[in-house]
Amino acid sequence: MDYFTIKGKKAIVTGGSRGLGKGVVEAFLAYGAEVVIIAHSDKTADIAAEYRNKGQVCHGVACDLADRADRKRGFDEAVAFLGGDLDILVNAAGIQRRHKSEEFPLKDWDDVLEVNLTATFDLCQRAANIMLPKGYGKIINFASLLSFFGGFTVPAYAASKGGVAQLTKAFANEWASRGININAIAPGYMATDMNSALLANEGRNKEITARIPAQRWGTGEDMAGISLFLASKSSDYVNGTVITVDGGYLGR
Repeated sequence: MDYFTIKGKKAIVTGGSRGLGKGVVEAFLAYGAEVVIIAHSDKTADIAAEYRNKGQVCHGVACDLADRADRKRGFDEAVAFLGGDLDILVNAAGIQRRHKSEEFPLKDWDDVLEVNLTATFDLCQRAANIMLPKGYGKIINFASLLSFFGGFTVPAYAASKGGVAQLTKAFANEWASRGININAIAPGYMATDMNSALLANEGRNKEITARIPAQRWGTGEDMAGISLFLASKSSDYVNGTVITVDGGYLGR
């Protein structure tokens, strides 16, 4: 038996047009899953078409995850592409806002919590209502190292990712006995657009890299193995956990 197979499985990946989500999409497609990318970019459908041109089964839905009505529309459209079924949900979409904590605008707080935490709750719930009746499903949420510590100038992001970790555990308590595995990946410092400010700051970049035992920042490709593990039979007895993928940073 191939414990890592996901061939023929139907998956939705939010934030799959770039960064870490793109790494997940490419891993799933390479191993035979049918994938719908949900992303804010108006080029999402074009990105999916590029994968189809390579012979892979991929669809794209442009959706504003911060808008609750549009989020429902996007999810429903994605499930329709999959023939009304869903085996795997990956909540990889996220946004960041940086301000001193004493100056952090409430509007930015609302935006970050809506996309990073509330959308994750909403989509998990929608996915579960498809998965629970058939007694099978794999849900992968994206937490962060900031699920464990607070960071600087990112109180909303830290709060949202702490919430994702706890939400994942709460759902697992109710759904593990009913066939759903729900876990979270906590990426470390990743060389993505979200971290462009840190990457451009020579002092902080050097300081962060020095603390990472692997001596490098992560990439989308570093999400491939862990996402395949959590989406496949290999993780059938893994539930409600937050797995760090950080080059050893948290243990330093």
